[in-house]
Amino acid sequence: MKIAILIFAVLSLLAFILYGADKRKAKRREWRTPEKTLLLISFLGGALGGLAAMQLFRHKTKHWYFYAVNLLGLAWQVGLVVYLGTI
Repeated sequence: MKIAILIFAVLSLLAFILYGADKRKAKRREWRTPEKTLLLISFLGGALGGLAAMQLFRHKTKHWYFYAVNLLGLAWQVGLVVYLGTI
């Protein structure tokens, strides 16, 4: 369980950094991080960081599918941690 939490923490930090960098690039009209990359990192383990970054940076908040993917990712991530805590 500790390893899963550590992995999710690292991926959340990575997601947070990627969302923040993408927002900065958007303001500067520079090359952007593909939406697929942001969604994938959030779903695979960085949902908490993705949701936090969306709120803090006000980035991708108008896209319903970012909320959907992040919330679905958060659900399975919390579920896994709970499951691992019971075995």
